[in-house]
Amino acid sequence: MNEPDDYSPQEGAALHHQLTIPADCAGLRLDQALARLFPSHSRSRLQNWLKAGRVSLDGGQHDAKFKVWGGESLEVDAAPPPEEIAEAPEDIPLAVVYEDADVLVIDKPVGLVVHPGSGNWSGTLLNALLHHAPHLAGVPRAGIVHRLDKDTSGLLVVAKTLEAQTDLVRQLQARTVKRHYLAFVHGLISGPGAVDAPVGRHPSQRTKMAVVQSGRAAVTRYLVKEQFARTTLVECQLETGRTHQIRVHMASIGHPLVGDATYGLRRSGNAMLDAFPRQALHAFRLGLVHPSTGEAMSWEAPLPEDFVRLLDGVRTERVR
Repeated sequence: MNEPDDYSPQEGAALHHQLTIPADCAGLRLDQALARLFPSHSRSRLQNWLKAGRVSLDGGQHDAKFKVWGGESLEVDAAPPPEEIAEAPEDIPLAVVYEDADVLVIDKPVGLVVHPGSGNWSGTLLNALLHHAPHLAGVPRAGIVHRLDKDTSGLLVVAKTLEAQTDLVRQLQARTVKRHYLAFVHGLISGPGAVDAPVGRHPSQRTKMAVVQSGRAAVTRYLVKEQFARTTLVECQLETGRTHQIRVHMASIGHPLVGDATYGLRRSGNAMLDAFPRQALHAFRLGLVHPSTGEAMSWEAPLPEDFVRLLDGVRTERVR
């Protein structure tokens, strides 16, 4: 589609633009001409277009310093930045455990990010939910009320209405939502036990969490399911839901999760444990009170295949 020479694209216009460089841009650098022709876009976005090869001048690619003289044919593939399309519906399969008019319970696979964010602007659970139930576009965060880490598998509840979301958030705050996890931890641990320690941002490594006195109250209860030669299978129950809570709490008592690249051991001395490709954490049981009926409900998710393989392997080294 050819636009008139004085076409000035605005935010929200067509994603592909064809126009002729006007005479009053003669002598300008290409990036300066783009800034004049696309005033609603930031200079950093225009620079990104150039670096990504989205700008063509007379059919060729040029850097930002290339001078224009007017009359050149300019083509711009003005794809929006990823954060502007982060909440687009995507046809991503969901393992639906339960669904009615109010709630949706998902068995999240390993590798699926829950919310769009830096480095993961698409392909998330939120994108999948908007495709599965388009009306969730009218519910904050597409109805998501709690998260699982990308490499944690298992059960997660989604509210399908504003009323259900409000109710579930209140249940989480009241600590009445029951979230049980299975985890392989390094070493032999006795139980049952509990870790009651505040969790907050790591004081020097801002991408990590840690037990810090300035953090938010956090309680994780655990009991031993099976012991093996170098690892223990534990069941953890969250009373609170802080970021990375189980991973941080178990590491804080000297038993980090198997496969945890952030809080775990680099080398344990056991090739099978060291080869496990993600934190060995699975949300296997979820319980809550239905927002509409008041019925107590619970669900369980089977162990994922990688968990089963690890369990079969370590059972050959069983202690008791």
